[in-house]
Amino acid sequence: MYFLSGWPKRLLCAAGSPAEAPSHVQSDPQRAFFAVLAPARLSIWYSRPSVLIVTYKEPAKSSTQFGSYKQAEWRPDSTMIAVSTANGYILFFHITSSRGDRYLYEPVYPKGSPQMKGIPHFKEEHCAPALNLEMKKVLDLQAPIMSLQSVLEDLLVATSDGLLHLIHWEGMTNGRKAINLCTVPFSVDLQSSRAGSFLGFTDVHIKDMEYCATLDGFAVVFNDGKVGFITPVSSRFTAEQLHGVWPQDVVDGTCVAVNNKYRLMAFGCASGSVQVYTIDNTTGAMLLSHKLELTPKQYPDIWNKTGAVKLIRWSPDNSVVIVTWEYGGFSLWSVFGAQLICTLGGDFAYRSDGTKKDPLKINSMSWGAEGYHLWVISGFGSQNTEIEADLRSVVKQPSILLFQFIKSVLTVNPCMSNQEQVLLQGEDRLYLNCGETSQTQNPRSSAHSECTTSRETSPFADGGLESQGLSTLLGHRHWHVVQISSTYLESNWPIRFSAIDKLGQNIAVVGKFGFAHYSLLTKKWKLFGNITQEQNMIVTGGLAWWNDFMVLACYNISERQEELRVYLRTLNLDNAFAHVTKAQAETLLLSVFRDMVIVFRADCSICLYSIERKCDGSNTTADIQVLQEVSMSRYIPHPFLVVSVTLTSVSTENGITLKMPQQARDAESIMLNLAGQLIMMQRDRSGPQIREKDSNPNQRKLLPFCPPVVLAQSVENVWTTCRANKQKRHLLEALWLSCGSAGMKVWLPLFPRDHRKPHSFLSQRIMLPFHINIYPLAVLFEDALVLGAVNDTVLYDYLYPRNSAREQLEVFFPFCVVERTSQIYLHHILRQLLVRNLGEQALLLAQSCAALPYFPHVLELMLHEVLEEEATSREPIPDPLLPTVAKFITEFPLFLQTVVHCARKTEYALWNYLFAAVGNPKDLFEECLMAQDLDTAASYLIILQNMEVPAVSRQHATLLFNTALEQGKWDLCRHMIRFLKAIGSGESETPPSTPTAQEPSSSGGFEFFRNRSISLSQSAENVPPSKFSLQKTLSMPSGPSGKRWSKDSDCAENMYIDMMLWRHARRLLEDVRLKDLGCFAAQLGFELISWLCKERTRAARVDNFVIALKRLHKDFLWPLPIIPASSICSPFKNGKYRTVFSSILKHKIANFFIEAGISNIQRSQSWLSNIGPTHHEIETVSSQGPHMQDAFLSPLSNKGDECSIGSATDLTESSSMVDGDWTVVDENFSTLSLTQSELEHISMELASKGPHKSQVQLRYLLHIFMEAGCLDWCVVIGLILRESSVINQILVIAQSSEVDGEILQNIKTGLHAVDRWASTDCPGYKPFLNIIKPQLQKLSEITQEQVQPDAFQPTAVGKAPEQSSPRPEESRGSSSHGSILLNETGGSNMVSRKDEDTTEVEEEEPLQDGAYDCSVS
Repeated sequence: MYFLSGWPKRLLCAAGSPAEAPSHVQSDPQRAFFAVLAPARLSIWYSRPSVLIVTYKEPAKSSTQFGSYKQAEWRPDSTMIAVSTANGYILFFHITSSRGDRYLYEPVYPKGSPQMKGIPHFKEEHCAPALNLEMKKVLDLQAPIMSLQSVLEDLLVATSDGLLHLIHWEGMTNGRKAINLCTVPFSVDLQSSRAGSFLGFTDVHIKDMEYCATLDGFAVVFNDGKVGFITPVSSRFTAEQLHGVWPQDVVDGTCVAVNNKYRLMAFGCASGSVQVYTIDNTTGAMLLSHKLELTPKQYPDIWNKTGAVKLIRWSPDNSVVIVTWEYGGFSLWSVFGAQLICTLGGDFAYRSDGTKKDPLKINSMSWGAEGYHLWVISGFGSQNTEIEADLRSVVKQPSILLFQFIKSVLTVNPCMSNQEQVLLQGEDRLYLNCGETSQTQNPRSSAHSECTTSRETSPFADGGLESQGLSTLLGHRHWHVVQISSTYLESNWPIRFSAIDKLGQNIAVVGKFGFAHYSLLTKKWKLFGNITQEQNMIVTGGLAWWNDFMVLACYNISERQEELRVYLRTLNLDNAFAHVTKAQAETLLLSVFRDMVIVFRADCSICLYSIERKCDGSNTTADIQVLQEVSMSRYIPHPFLVVSVTLTSVSTENGITLKMPQQARDAESIMLNLAGQLIMMQRDRSGPQIREKDSNPNQRKLLPFCPPVVLAQSVENVWTTCRANKQKRHLLEALWLSCGSAGMKVWLPLFPRDHRKPHSFLSQRIMLPFHINIYPLAVLFEDALVLGAVNDTVLYDYLYPRNSAREQLEVFFPFCVVERTSQIYLHHILRQLLVRNLGEQALLLAQSCAALPYFPHVLELMLHEVLEEEATSREPIPDPLLPTVAKFITEFPLFLQTVVHCARKTEYALWNYLFAAVGNPKDLFEECLMAQDLDTAASYLIILQNMEVPAVSRQHATLLFNTALEQGKWDLCRHMIRFLKAIGSGESETPPSTPTAQEPSSSGGFEFFRNRSISLSQSAENVPPSKFSLQKTLSMPSGPSGKRWSKDSDCAENMYIDMMLWRHARRLLEDVRLKDLGCFAAQLGFELISWLCKERTRAARVDNFVIALKRLHKDFLWPLPIIPASSICSPFKNGKYRTVFSSILKHKIANFFIEAGISNIQRSQSWLSNIGPTHHEIETVSSQGPHMQDAFLSPLSNKGDECSIGSATDLTESSSMVDGDWTVVDENFSTLSLTQSELEHISMELASKGPHKSQVQLRYLLHIFMEAGCLDWCVVIGLILRESSVINQILVIAQSSEVDGEILQNIKTGLHAVDRWASTDCPGYKPFLNIIKPQLQKLSEITQEQVQPDAFQPTAVGKAPEQSSPRPEESRGSSSHGSILLNETGGSNMVSRKDEDTTEVEEEEPLQDGAYDCSVS
């Protein structure tokens, strides 16, 4: 509602002795001037600019006679001031303007500036006027004056001798006698006997009083603490005609303030609370409306130590009240008691180092124009001399503090309540949160733009009418701040109203005269071109947007006529383009609904107009026609009491029972907020209904209205929408109310399910109250959110040394900012419906909102709140709600997550109560497993661990661990290993952290291989150095998992976990799931090699080579080899496809290079096998036709280790390596020449390669199996990669070491089976099988010898001396380039025995002293 902004300003008074410090401030009725009293001075200040105009100083002689000045009161026309003094005198001062046409302060403009010319009232608006003060009359009342109050043309004065004096402003009593309070009868209400009891005390007198115009009486506080309300029974103000009422229970009253708009009397009490009373219309008794008091929950250390209430002041618009206490500090409350600000806590009360500040003591305060400023005169008590001295320095000179406020537009322009934007207005700027609009236009204004849900359409396309972006919904600090045009402000300060259109693109503001509007799209203000037109209109009833038009009610000064005007935004601001309708009486309120305008006028009548767009030629105007007038004078005692009036489509019938469905969203009723009482007048449908087709469209709207019905009390704001949405009818057809300290209320429609006939006994609407933690400023209907704003503070006292700059206001006060905020309310409503046994309605409502992003949170909140309340209740609950809520939540798929999240956020003591209602956690755990929701199951495991014995949690953990292994949820697996260990090692007292619900990475856990692959094509720049930890051998797991396996391996718990891991690995191998096996080993740091060594003859055997081969092709997306085209008939011969193929291949390889990101990081030991062909090779292969033999490149082998290929920079076309360290290798191949068919074969070979990633993974597995001695698997992988070198290597191993004859026999039978299968099903394998036939024969010979192996030691293999090989790429060319290509094409075996040995050495050697780049991602 109201929010503090920035730091307070300080106005310095003239330096003088402390005796001349200001003590009282009082604004005039228009709040343009402020009277400031010191003991012997009266000063008049101007509000804008805030300057001192004139001071009257009392001569010393008369000053001793009168005593010091105490209180001041202005005459309603601001021409006189009455000042009361300590010795019972009233001094009457006349204020006259002086020096003719001259002003005290004038703005100075440069020559020729436009501001100088043609502005009527220029001088009055821009300058501080020069005034004179002269004392005209002195009145001696012969008793100290307690209170002074201006009542119309009279001054009412209460003195300490118990008299009430009615004095004319000219200083005369006009012969009227003073009224003795003892003769005024008091009773509990006005209905009891006229006599009433008299006060009866001789020394009773009024301590404080205030006149309430709308109640026509005085709220009074007596010196004994009693409070009351005195009203004249007839128009005469004499003792005989006065009667008083009082409440029985207030005996410690200290001060009073009245709110004319809401007819409230706020009495401050000595206890520190404020009791707010209203008058009962029927009996005239005083009824307690609500209390304003600090709660021990919010202010535990100060709530009862504030001292008595010292001052209460209602804001000029009557929407907030400020309260200050004896011991200092102030608080701000909304009209019905919602607390907005309190300076007794937080940064106001504590310094940044935690020490407590002395609260600001306020001697006097007064609101400035429109409530943008609060003028405060501070005083410091003498509780603590040290603090006092400290704070005295804050005010070295007597000064006035000006606190600055910004306020919600709803306080002054209630028609804004049908918008879904929050708009705040300050003295010279506007703050708005119009969702995507401002964020799109001004990206800086949203720090959370990344949260915004993407909306494909333009953000301005009906932005306000859709569900808003998440950043709007969930709120953040950043506002879109619009500075109001200074040209307009100069002559029209202060801003009185503002309004924003439905889409949040345009804003209009109204100042003293005229209005101006601003477009957020163009960032420009539009003002009246003719300033005379602007200064000739005063907007009286607010303004509203209708599409592109501004509708406003104004008073035309020159014609003295009330008018309703409509201006089009796109045209220039000029009366020539306006549509003007004359009105009979002054318009107080205005609102727009659909295509109707509703106005409330000063004669208590409501008028409905239709508004429609008219286009005549090029001109577009709006046409306004009167539809209906309704007189409300019977129901409204005073027009000023009407807070808001709005047309709505809400009715007690909810649309289903209406005769015609399209009527459901028409203007069904008028909602009128009468001093906090919400009154509804529905259309009367009891008469004969006009058939739709017989009537003209306007006929239907002329139905009369029924008599009014009171819907709710203590209503501050009302929100409703004219939109319809079949999916969310509950929310859109509801009426939302904000009720101050009572929270919010919603008047919700109830719908029968599936359009059945509604029960006759069921009401069709229900009023549900609920509390929220923020002050509501807007309701987002579909999004089930309330938007608000809240004050936040920032301390800057640390910028100053402790005792150097104590007088800085910046040190004493925090800097205040306003933050946007929002709150979900759906769980409150669902709960209220369940309490009232309306579960079916709750379900309908919840299902309509199930798509909201925070719906899971809604269910969780509801469960949590009910659980906390019921489980911690001291009394037994007769009808607990928790089972109902639990049953309700089971209707949604999120049931299991909701329960476990709620349990995890609740203390352990309440778990039994929770699970008694929702079900056994063991059953819920099993449900999660059945639903494959492992992350939720893991959360349940933590519950089980705390509620059950370790054996049970181990059993469930094992279940979950196995399932997680099966599904490849590696994060979860790692958590489960830790969890199982914790149970075993007695750490179960500290539950492990819940695994985060993290999706496995899209690459299926093979990130590991990408970092681990020892390839030139893998960029190492994005891998942190800590990951390169694998040294010497691949069987060491990397990262922290290594420690896990090395420590406590003899522990039974580790054995238990190992058994599960082995079992899983065995299952993967049996199912030929090598890809999953590699992933499993990499992610969990499983010692694959040592396990494979043990299982070499058991699980790690290949039982069926053909099935294994097929499965690997499928898993690694590796295409089956195709028959070389040359053997049938080659389409490449005529060159038709050659270029096509070449371009496809180029494209593929280019993509691969981009993806792999070749880096120039040095690698230890080159692995050409993992590069994939370089650009040079590929382009040559694909496009150079028969001249290919010159392009095979091979590294120079005589440089040995120091020139490893891995140290090449980028292997791109421009690489210098091509020219330098690479030579064309053709001496070894000189006897061969390539034919066209061979080339085509090579092309086909390249095309039949699988993805690069698969290749890297297969090579990695090949190394693992080779090291573990699982030769049969090596053969299968060799077959897939189609590399004869692998077979050669196996032969070498078979000959050089004692290998199990069974394995060799298995390989032999397996290869024969593959051969048979290739002959029948996959002829593409035949050429490669032909190449390795000689090796097969050798293998047969070895198996026949039946050598029984002793043991297999893989590391011994690699110790052969390093030899230089002329064709090392034979063993590791990823495209199988070099001789292997030729072998395959020619079909003849040209590999010498020496080459085989070398190959094997080079293949194994890097295993020994290369530190591989391996890391678990």
